[in-house]
Amino acid sequence: MKKSFAILSIITSLIFNSLMIQSCGSREDTVSCFPNNPINVTLNLNLPAYYALNQTGNWMYINEQQSGTRGLIVVRASDTTFKIYDRNAPHICPDNNTTLEVKDNIKVVCPKDNATWILLTGQPTAVANIPPKTYLYNYDPSGKILNIYF
Repeated sequence: MKKSFAILSIITSLIFNSLMIQSCGSREDTVSCFPNNPINVTLNLNLPAYYALNQTGNWMYINEQQSGTRGLIVVRASDTTFKIYDRNAPHICPDNNTTLEVKDNIKVVCPKDNATWILLTGQPTAVANIPPKTYLYNYDPSGKILNIYF
């Protein structure tokens, strides 16, 4: 009887552990399966390719240098501030349909489940209860150089 209980306990434990490994689970700012890649991007806003980021409210996708697994959304939030969002949806595990997109120049949307966030602030408005993953940056206004890092 003790032997069969021990075997049953081991089997139950193995099943539970394998389910936990496969599930996403939550961390503070993203799901646990969110990819952690180094981010190291330097943008010279004097270059024509980045002129849009000189105006408050404008945004761009950045898919170059070390910009993560799916790229970044860079938003000019004010004269001196930016929002830098990872394009991986923060609330669900990555798959083919979880790359965040900007819609109507006012919101960020996850195509898989239509989760939405306010573009200028990252505040969730539907489905997800956490904002997109954001990254640190330094901005030199005199040279118009934006360094994004993680």
